[in-house]
Amino acid sequence: MRKLILATSFSMALSALVLVTQAYAQALPVNGTVTKIDEAAGKMTIKHGPIQKMDMEGMTMVFRAQTSEMLRRVKVGDKVRFDVDKINGQMTLTGIEKTK
Repeated sequence: MRKLILATSFSMALSALVLVTQAYAQALPVNGTVTKIDEAAGKMTIKHGPIQKMDMEGMTMVFRAQTSEMLRRVKVGDKVRFDVDKINGQMTLTGIEKTK
């Protein structure tokens, strides 16, 4: 009985870890490479793959950064995962992180 409880607990913990990992990956769903950063304008240019929620194919485009900290978090040439939303009519980065 004790082994069954331990096995069940382990299985539940593993399932929770998988769900958290999937949710995190979905939180930053777009892959890309930073090609330019313009801190003065608050913008970043990224060569990116498809953006499903915007029904966009991969291309290179300029995004407004939601915060200036996002511009300092990465540098030109970094591979990144990011998310974007249309805010006040502008494509705006809402999250970004370096990838390996």
